[in-house]
Parts: sequence; structure tokens; C-alpha cells
Amino acid sequence: MTNTEIEITADLVRDLLREQHPDLAGLAIREVAGGWGNQMWRLGDELAVRMQRMDPTPELQLKERRWLPVLAPRLPLPVPTPVRFGEPSSRFPKHWTVMTWVPGEPLDHGSISRGAHAADTLAGFLRALHVEAPAEAPIARDRGAHPRHCTDGFDNFFHAISLNDLADDVRAVWDDAVAAPEWEGPPLWVHGDLHPANVVVSDGTLSGIVDFGDMFAGDPALDLAAAWVLLPAGMASRFFDMYEHADEAAIRRARGLAAMKSLFLMLMGQNGERGLPGGKANWGPAGRAALERVLKGV
Repeated sequence: MTNTEIEITADLVRDLLREQHPDLAGLAIREVAGGWGNQMWRLGDELAVRMQRMDPTPELQLKERRWLPVLAPRLPLPVPTPVRFGEPSSRFPKHWTVMTWVPGEPLDHGSISRGAHAADTLAGFLRALHVEAPAEAPIARDRGAHPRHCTDGFDNFFHAISLNDLADDVRAVWDDAVAAPEWEGPPLWVHGDLHPANVVVSDGTLSGIVDFGDMFAGDPALDLAAAWVLLPAGMASRFFDMYEHADEAAIRRARGLAAMKSLFLMLMGQNGERGLPGGKANWGPAGRAALERVLKGV
């Protein structure tokens, strides 16, 4: 914890609720493991408190407050929906939000055993999400770009991970994505951060999607990368058949972005093994498995 960080405890969460939403202050409060930009606390059985922690600005929380109530009613999976707003105060000078709780287990601590069902579910969710966004929808700042504009990030991950005999194949996938045509359609709603910690599983399949702080309007290819990053081996083809709206160029871009995201997961795992801040040791195997799926193609 840095000198500018405030330690977030159950007592602090309860005090804030007493000050701003006293009718919720009597509910049980339990810390939820994980999270980096925000810290989550379970509130009773049906709610959660999302506390701004490392995020330097409230932009991501305010984006969720603005747009999740618009998107949630037409999405076929549960997503966290804001129900109360917590404003900065002398007790805690950052934003916090009470949201609905999405039951299940994060995929980085669970698994998918019903691959076909999960592929169909993910495709149905993204079909519902990927519709034309309104003019006032947020635009991506640091993600969602065509792979050709992400080469520095890819190279950083590529050189930080020991790929051995896989290096040439990974580079070939990336080069193909860089060469793919750009998205020519209207800006669509995009989740923007689909990785194993941001999807929820139960009964062996996908059961919810969380953390919409990076949502934006643009090219859906970044979300389509989830076909390899999230789903078991052999399910990408089924996913794209069910999704129906991805042309060859979109699939090429998505596959390259999936390779980059896999490398990122591997790097986070490597950092976790080394005890570095923000590292997640359990992400390493997930990233390696995802990369192997990427290299097998659709």
C-alpha cells in the first residue's frame, strides 16, 4: 500500500454505508479476493460494494454507473448493475458504488467443463452486446485499436515471456492480425476486458460477466478474442458459427489480440511467481493454455 492509498476495511465500508446509505449498513460485509483498480466487498447475499482503489480517476466507475443500467436489461447473462452511489467524503475521498452481486466463481479460480454450452452462451452474450452504440458512448483510449497500433504492447509482452519453440508461430499469428483489414462498421458496444477474472462460471459453464469499466464503442474484435482466451480447446469454431457476424478480417484481428492477451496473462503469472506487485500466479497456466488454443486456430 502506498502512502496515498487508504486501507479499505470492512469497518470503513460499514461506516460509509451508515453515512450515505444507512438502510444497507446492517447487512453482512465480506471481502472479495482479487481486484486491482477497485476492491470488492460482498454486501449481504445480493449486493456488492465496489471501492475505487488503484484507479487514479473515477472514470471507470462513473462509466459503469452511466451505461450498465442501459445495457443490462437486454443482456442474456447477469452483469453487475449499480443500485446506489457512494460519493467522495472526508472518510473516503474516492467513489464507491453498490451493485448487484453476480453469483458464481471467477473463471481464474474455476473451470469450464461444458464447452459447447459455454461457447453458445458467450456467442449469445456478445451478439446481444455488440450493437451500434449511441454517439455519446465512451471511446476507447488505450484499448480497442487495430493490432497494427498495438505492436509496442505486443512486443513488450512477447520479449518478457520465454516462448522457446513457440515464438515464431506466435509472431506469425500477430503479423497476420496486423495485416488484416480494419473494422469498417459503425462503433459497437464492446466490453473491452474479457479475461478469466472478469467472467463468472457455475455448473461448468459461463454464468455471468463482470467489470465493465473498460467498455467502449468500437471494433468488437477485442471481445471476440475471448473465443480463445476463455473457452476450452476446440470451441472457437463453434463460437464463431453461433456469433454469426464475424468476417474473416475480424477473426484474424481477434486471434492476434487473443495472442497478445494470452501473453499478458502469462506475464502476470510470471510476476506473481516472482512476488511482484499486481502479479497473479494462477494466471500463468491460464495464459499458456489460451496461447496454445490460439496457435491451433479456429
